[in-house]
Amino acid sequence: MIIRATALLLATLPIVSGAAPDAAVGPVQPSPVEDQVAPVSAADRAFLEDLEHRSFVYFWEQADHGTGLVLDRARVDGGRAKGPSRDIASTAATGFGLTAICIGAEHGWVSKQEAADRVRTTLEFFADKAEQEHGWFYHWMDVSTGNRKWDSETSSIDTAFLLAGVLTTAQYFSSDPEIPKLADEIYNRVDFQWMLNGDPLLLSHGFVRGKGFLKFKWETYSELGLLYLLAIGSPTHPIPAESWYAWQRPLYQYESYDFISGGPLFTHQYSQAWIDFRNRRDRGFLDFFLNSVKATRANRQYSLSLNLPSTFGPDIWGITASDGPRGYRIYGEIKSFEPVDGTVAPAAAAGSLMFTPDISIVALKAMRDHFGDSVFGRYGFVDGYNPTLQWFDTDVVGIDAGITLLSAENLLTGNVWRWFMANEPASRAMDLAGFSEPPHAIPVKETKKAAPKKKRRSTKPIEPHI
Repeated sequence: MIIRATALLLATLPIVSGAAPDAAVGPVQPSPVEDQVAPVSAADRAFLEDLEHRSFVYFWEQADHGTGLVLDRARVDGGRAKGPSRDIASTAATGFGLTAICIGAEHGWVSKQEAADRVRTTLEFFADKAEQEHGWFYHWMDVSTGNRKWDSETSSIDTAFLLAGVLTTAQYFSSDPEIPKLADEIYNRVDFQWMLNGDPLLLSHGFVRGKGFLKFKWETYSELGLLYLLAIGSPTHPIPAESWYAWQRPLYQYESYDFISGGPLFTHQYSQAWIDFRNRRDRGFLDFFLNSVKATRANRQYSLSLNLPSTFGPDIWGITASDGPRGYRIYGEIKSFEPVDGTVAPAAAAGSLMFTPDISIVALKAMRDHFGDSVFGRYGFVDGYNPTLQWFDTDVVGIDAGITLLSAENLLTGNVWRWFMANEPASRAMDLAGFSEPPHAIPVKETKKAAPKKKRRSTKPIEPHI
C-alpha cells in the first residue's frame, strides 16, 4: 500500500524539470507581491465556514467512542470504507481530529463539555492503553482496540501530527483539570533522542519491533518541520537545535517561482497547519510561510500548463498525494512522483487556503459549482476526482479533511496557530533554532464558546451523530 511517507522516500531522488539540484541550500528571497492575498468576502466566508463544518463532522462521526481513534478514511455518505481500510485508524488523522474538536467547540458545533469529554477519552487512551515504543505510536491501528495493523511501524512523523493535536487541546482546554496533564504526559514521554538511532542530528522515519529502525531518515525538506521543532523543544528528551539545519533544502524552480521543496504540495502544508511561520525567518534566511505561498502558486501554474481543459483551468487546479482512478497515488510536479493523469485533489487548494486564499477559494467553489454532489457532500470534498476519465472518488481521507479544516480555520481566525504556538516548547524550539522574533505576540486564553453559526447556503443540513 502506498502511504504518505512514500513521498519522502522518493524525495531523495534527483530534482528534475527546472530544478537546481546543486543548490542544496539557499535563501528564498521574499517578494512583496507574492505575500499579498485577497481579503475574504462575506460570501466566501460563508462557503468556508460550511466547508469547515462538514470537515469537522468527519472527525466527530468517524472516531471510535471508546478509543478516540479516527478512521483513516470513510465513504462520502458516512459509511465505513470498503475493503481492508474499513476498521483502520490513522494516528495522523487522530491528531488532526483532536484539533478539529477544538475548532468544533469554538464554533459551537458541539458543546464545550462534549468536546472535552471526547478529547479526554482520546488522551487517556494514548496515555495509558495504546501500545507505544519509547513514546512513539503505530502508524496504523484498529480503530476500536488500538492494535497494530498492516505491520506498520512506530512512526515518527505520524506521532508528530498526533502530538500537535494533543498540545493544541492542552491550550484550548487549559482550565480542564485533566487534559493538560494528560497532554504533558504523552508529549514528555516521547524519546526524541532515541529516534535519532545514533545519528547526531537526523531523526529516523520509524521503528519496527523485532527488525529495528527504518533505514530512511528525515533528511530532505518535507512535512518534517513540525517533527523537528517538537523534538528540539522537548522538555525531557530534546535533540540539538542544530538538527534544524541538518536536513537538505533543495531549491526548485518553476516559471517565476523559486522555492525549496522535496515532495508534493501536502509537504508544504502539514507542519504549517500548527506552526505559525508567518513573518519569521530562520538563520538560513528562509521564510517558510512565503516558501509555501510560492509552492502553491507554482502548483497552480503547473496544473494549468498540462493542457487538460476538462480537468484544470482557468479556476480549477491542484495536485498532491490523493486517491486516483488506480488507487492512492503520490502526484506531483516533480517527475520522481506519479505522472499527473488528470486527477484533481481538492485538498491541494483547500490545504493552502491559509497561504493563497485568492486562488484557493476560487478553485474550491468552482469544483463544487461544476461537479456538485459528485465531489462535495457530507464531509466536504471527496479525496480526488478525474473528469478526464469520468472517475469520482467515493471516499474521504481523514488527513485531507483535516488539512482542509485547519487551513481554513487559520485563514479565518488564526486559532490553530494561536492555540498550538501558546505551548512553551513550540515557541522555545523556534528560539533555539534561531528564528527571528515574531512581529507581535498575542497571549492565548481559553475562549468562550461561539454561538452556533446560521447556515447561509441552501444545503442539506448536517447533524453530527453524537
